[in-house]
Amino acid sequence: MRKPSFLSRITTRHVLAAYHQGMFPMADGKDGPINWYIASRRALIPLDERFQVRRSLQKIIRRGDFSITIDKAFEEVIRACARHDDKQADGVWLSDEMISLYIELHQEGHTHSVEVWREGRLIGGLYGVAVGAAFCGESMFSREPYGSQIALVALVERLRERQYQLLDAQIMSPHLRQFGAYDVSHTEYLDLLAQAAQEARYFI
Repeated sequence: MRKPSFLSRITTRHVLAAYHQGMFPMADGKDGPINWYIASRRALIPLDERFQVRRSLQKIIRRGDFSITIDKAFEEVIRACARHDDKQADGVWLSDEMISLYIELHQEGHTHSVEVWREGRLIGGLYGVAVGAAFCGESMFSREPYGSQIALVALVERLRERQYQLLDAQIMSPHLRQFGAYDVSHTEYLDLLAQAAQEARYFI
């Protein structure tokens, strides 16, 4: 993963332009500058039959003792993902400046969240950026077992319903591989992103 550069006085326009070019931001600490990264291998989560849900997770979902909402608690989700109360300031990659930018992007209709609730309590969720028919997943969190995984399954269902073409997960991990995630080169990712970005989609 390489870091091309960083900008000062970043606006939502800069953020969207970076995503269109295959970049994603990470900050140097809670109050540090925002840097823009390019991954040499990009992790994608399939939206077709290759998407896999383990039996243990299927069982949890069938139990249905939770509810799903979309864009009802974006700020709470992104702050939970940031984990500012759990980490040292210099270990944070989702800075206060980034949170403010994403909240502004949410108000503009570009970023979205999936929330998982149990008995009125937010137990998991995720958020990301919509770029045409591509959804760039940014982060997820769990306050109870399976919280983020339920959110991911709900996200895939939403993207399928809205006929999205691409679900970007940025960097591969064993957690993502269990869902059938695969990676492509940066060049391949840019080609897929360019195609998806030309298609207009509604997340809500």
